[in-house]
Amino acid sequence: MSDQTRCGFAAILGSPNAGKSTLTNALVGEKVSIVTHKVQTTRFAVRGVALEGGSQIILVDTPGVFAPKRRLDKSMVAAAWAGAEDADAVIHVIDAGARSRLEDGTPKSGDRLMVDDDNRVTAGLEKAGRKAILALNKVDLISRDKLLAMSQALFETGVYSDVFMISAKTGSGVKQLKSFLAEQMPEGVWHYPEDQVADLPSRILAAEITREKVYLRLHEELPYSSMVETEVWKKLRDGSLRVEQSIIVERDTQKPIVLGKGGSAVKSIGEAARKEMEAVLGCKVHLFLNVKVDAKWMARRSHYKDVGLDFDAD
Repeated sequence: MSDQTRCGFAAILGSPNAGKSTLTNALVGEKVSIVTHKVQTTRFAVRGVALEGGSQIILVDTPGVFAPKRRLDKSMVAAAWAGAEDADAVIHVIDAGARSRLEDGTPKSGDRLMVDDDNRVTAGLEKAGRKAILALNKVDLISRDKLLAMSQALFETGVYSDVFMISAKTGSGVKQLKSFLAEQMPEGVWHYPEDQVADLPSRILAAEITREKVYLRLHEELPYSSMVETEVWKKLRDGSLRVEQSIIVERDTQKPIVLGKGGSAVKSIGEAARKEMEAVLGCKVHLFLNVKVDAKWMARRSHYKDVGLDFDAD
């Protein structure tokens, strides 16, 4: 660490599935946010801690900005803007591939929504009078000429101070963005120990790990409206951990999907989740999964409070 230290917050905004969590993990150098094919996977702000020279960059991986309909949606969008409000830097991640396909008239499912959501972010930044760093993501999918034209058009909106062309998945351009962010952080002492990579309670982290495995295993069959709750967290005498969790779905018809034939799906989910928990927590984990039906879980204030979401967000 250099004699002069810097420390600050960098909020990562963007549409659902733009690559915000993948970028957060790439900047930190370790996995701190779950990543799946399912849109709106990130439901609350997750803080990852990245180090660059004498700078500590606290990355706030926010839920996607989109047109909210349900209470949970409204809370998630509010959390995204709250994460950006007091940040020292704001990064707007845009999926360049989606925008390019739309311009070419060859869009994939979801591309139009993604661009519309990006425009919501741009409008929100403009309304707040806030300059952001534009991170054009997935640039390996389109030609350089198209990229240059796209970045120029976006820069001319007046809400961006700088533009970076990156691929969060391959790491291209991420190092340059990280170095730039380090310089933007204000002078000050580090908020976290040097070896800490995330600021997330272990119980919630464990629930997020299991939720990721649920989505990865069942993303085509299971609707978005499911959650995981850690109900028992007990350290045993031998140093291992007993973790009991419930996978909560909204309808009776969804329970057999999560269980799978002969319990095969939930067993596979549990095995994958347990292995990752052991790697992250550094101890043996005894994981027990239960599947519950709760048609009103999205209307329960406790589920929002536990992860720092505003139940009453407009």
